[in-house]
Amino acid sequence: MDLTISPDPGNVETGSVETGSVETGSVETGSVETGSVPTGNTENFGDDQIGAGGEDPASPGNAGSSGNPAGTAELHHYAQALLVHLAADGSAPALPPGVTDVPGYWLAPAIEALVLIMSGQDALEPLAHATHLDDRRTTLFLCLALAVCGQGDRIHASWLGTAFGELSADHPVTHGQRALWLAAARGAYGPVGKIFVLRKLDAVAVPTEDERWLAALGAPEALGGTAPAADSGAAEAEVPVPQSLQDFPELANISEITKAIEAAALLRRLRERCAEITSAPQRSEGGVEVTKVVSGMIWAEDEPLAVLRSLIGQGEPQGPLSSLTGHLLHDVQPDGDPHLAALAIYLAAPAVKAAAETLAKVVREPPPDTVTLSILGYPVKLRPEGPDQETLSAAEHRIVTECVPRRSHPGPAYLLVSVAVVATVAGLAVALSSALEVWSLGGWTSLGWVVAGAGLGLGAWGGRLLWGRRAREQAEIEKVQKRARELSDLADKAVWVLHEYAREAEERADAADQDLVELTRLLRRGPRAA
Repeated sequence: MDLTISPDPGNVETGSVETGSVETGSVETGSVETGSVPTGNTENFGDDQIGAGGEDPASPGNAGSSGNPAGTAELHHYAQALLVHLAADGSAPALPPGVTDVPGYWLAPAIEALVLIMSGQDALEPLAHATHLDDRRTTLFLCLALAVCGQGDRIHASWLGTAFGELSADHPVTHGQRALWLAAARGAYGPVGKIFVLRKLDAVAVPTEDERWLAALGAPEALGGTAPAADSGAAEAEVPVPQSLQDFPELANISEITKAIEAAALLRRLRERCAEITSAPQRSEGGVEVTKVVSGMIWAEDEPLAVLRSLIGQGEPQGPLSSLTGHLLHDVQPDGDPHLAALAIYLAAPAVKAAAETLAKVVREPPPDTVTLSILGYPVKLRPEGPDQETLSAAEHRIVTECVPRRSHPGPAYLLVSVAVVATVAGLAVALSSALEVWSLGGWTSLGWVVAGAGLGLGAWGGRLLWGRRAREQAEIEKVQKRARELSDLADKAVWVLHEYAREAEERADAADQDLVELTRLLRRGPRAA
């Protein structure tokens, strides 16, 4: 089947166009039904090569004869009006007499050819003249203009090859190439145009750094440095806690467990994102296809129109140039254009699959046999058979050290009690002896009772000090015992939770394998052709 896109006899026929023909860059005859387009014959255009360091064909180029500035200005004025009509309703205003009479300027015959093609008339003569003057700009202008007005099926397949040129990993994608890329992705040239652009893009090697594709596909969580966030200022996403760790969420912060949990979540997100990209496209409101001209709907982005304005000398395309990989990474982002994402995911399939395989490998790693967990602020080593007794004993020793403060010797209290006993005994002896007249002490009786009373008071004070000290020691012992029991119970509980996590990890590994198989199937499905 011939890859000539236009079936209309009024369009340029398949084959050469005399001198200055657009045969260069043509796509050879291939089978659309099989979804492939043979490499074709794309010549090297030297310094005019798109993306190879020469002049960008999106610029207006030679403005024609300097002896007819009025004619050039009138031509530019008509070209501006033409773009407005093309974007508004897909029509072309009538050509004023003599507006294309600008010798040596490619835009004049190119506009004449465009108007004739849109009206279904023979455009061979002005097309041959325009391509003879500047084949790159002529074909780029015709391809984009027909796409904007919804008549992309009228182009000749060879025009795409001439207009697009060659891509290189060492040079950025030009505005003209990006505009054709966008138009083809949105179906402006039908399946053949989409396949042509795919072959052009697929000819350039795409790097397979995992972190860049994970971040672009909306899976920016860090995985041991494997997938940094696309926006460095974004807050870190919290680690999802699996069901088995709900009773002990602190275990989810262990690095080995965190990596496996995050890898499973990232792999699931990759599969879901690839399913979104490769799923059947949704029709626009009212079921309108992308090839039908509807103002403000076909070109949500202004890139094709910006390139056309540049070609007619009305400003330059805005924005810096980007590499092929940069465009692909931008296109697969969650808020990107779905048509561009469909092509980008196909081209990035090896890189995305490599990232998914890396994640699946992390998920399949068995849980650690021994982990060290901070329980109540004390590091305890957990083993499958139970808590490690050495670390548990060290933690209990720290509990005793922290819960039992250093105290002074109770000597002063004991001395106070001893003095109280002596004073009480002596006072009672003096008082009783005087009262019983054992000794004739005169007025010492009252003094004896005072000393005895003071001794009893000192004894009560000393006893209270000793009782308070003993009560505090008993409370501290109970606190240490309670905390030690709590530590031991939590350590045993953590061991059982780890056993439950190990069983859940097997199920997670099986789910990760299924996600990888499904993701691989989605990537093999290829881009949408309809």
